[in-house]
Amino acid sequence: MKKYIDIKDAITVMAKLQSSKRVEGVLYVDGNTGRLTFKAYNRQNRNRERDRLVRKLPWGWVKESIERIKVHASLPKEVGTADMMWLLDEHTRDAKNALIEREMDKVVS
Repeated sequence: MKKYIDIKDAITVMAKLQSSKRVEGVLYVDGNTGRLTFKAYNRQNRNRERDRLVRKLPWGWVKESIERIKVHASLPKEVGTADMMWLLDEHTRDAKNALIEREMDKVVS
């Protein structure tokens, strides 16, 4: 049994197929016409700018993305609670100083 498939936007689908690429999409029976129809997904490349390292810290880092400032800390458990609280304060202080230096570099440049 032969089935005919309607392909929406057939020109771009055929161009992708001829350039040896896969075409992802959905195959369904159209409710209005009752015919088998293929609709290709409009996939877009997700190329985004990588986060820029502001400063590497002893227990983590400070990075800058397009919209955010990111601070990461990873402390060993062996340190103990009191020392860990002190290290977190030091880490936060270092991160703040890194942001201050970043702003000062922008003003000088």
